[in-house]
Amino acid sequence: MNLSHAYGTPPTAQAATLVVHRALDLGVDLFDTAALYGFGANETLLGPLLKSHRSEITLCSKGGMAGVQFPDGLKRVIDGRPEAIKKNCEDSLTRLKTDVIDLYYLHRWDKKVPIEDSVGALVDLITQGKVRAIGLSEMSSQTIKKAHQVHPISAVQTEYSLWSRNPEIAVLRTCEELNIAFVAFSPVARGFLCSIGLDVTQFDAKDIRRAMPRFEPENFKKNQALLPEYLNIAKELGYSPAQLALSWLLTKEPKLIAIPGTQNADHLADNWGAIGLTLSADVMKRLEGLINQKTVAGERYNAQNSVEVDTENFAT
Repeated sequence: MNLSHAYGTPPTAQAATLVVHRALDLGVDLFDTAALYGFGANETLLGPLLKSHRSEITLCSKGGMAGVQFPDGLKRVIDGRPEAIKKNCEDSLTRLKTDVIDLYYLHRWDKKVPIEDSVGALVDLITQGKVRAIGLSEMSSQTIKKAHQVHPISAVQTEYSLWSRNPEIAVLRTCEELNIAFVAFSPVARGFLCSIGLDVTQFDAKDIRRAMPRFEPENFKKNQALLPEYLNIAKELGYSPAQLALSWLLTKEPKLIAIPGTQNADHLADNWGAIGLTLSADVMKRLEGLINQKTVAGERYNAQNSVEVDTENFAT
């Protein structure tokens, strides 16, 4: 996503290509994209770059939320109707220059459409040989169970990090019970846990964090107070801040798949260095006591975006 969408002006095609090539050189073998990212631009970018590596990687994309052309421009639309999902998939296959997508997610549950109907469309795509496995993104335990009754769900993707612990309410347990892979996006807290000197006043006008309560100036100031001790722990261990965030996840849930995004090849290599790092019970306790749902100021999403997701929230 970071190469085409969400965090301000995307990098140039040349810079984005460098990141993808570096990922392949390091041994990254799972790539996660979506019809929404850059309104198709990310799939268009990845298609030619990954084509010659297609048999060596797991290619993931998402439908049910995409850009739709209106008289006043492209707009994001959540549409879980079977015909819309199938159209999204056909468009993605073309952009990705592939005959089949390994893992295809329903990006959001369109609450105007029964989840069973949307999953049924995904099952049709499997039957047609266009998709190998299906997943869900940002959905609750209850919705996952309903979907799983229609067809086995292979993966559930949602935000999970030290400062976004919502999956611990029910989704992680449900995934374990149903043998569903859990995929954590934004595992370094949308850059907050990377120690890259975020300045919320300088975010690009199109940076989605501008609309996130945790990055509002008053909340962000409170959240920044959590960083000095966090950085001290990273220094004690000899880990980079991003590696500490990722190793917390991988220690917490060893079977979890983390998908940190970046626009920077050096940050990519730093993230990759978290593989094999584990934390002691004492360090886990310190981190979880420092950064959790009670100590972080602000919700994950604003009121409008909260309505679009189906994930559980902690009681306030």
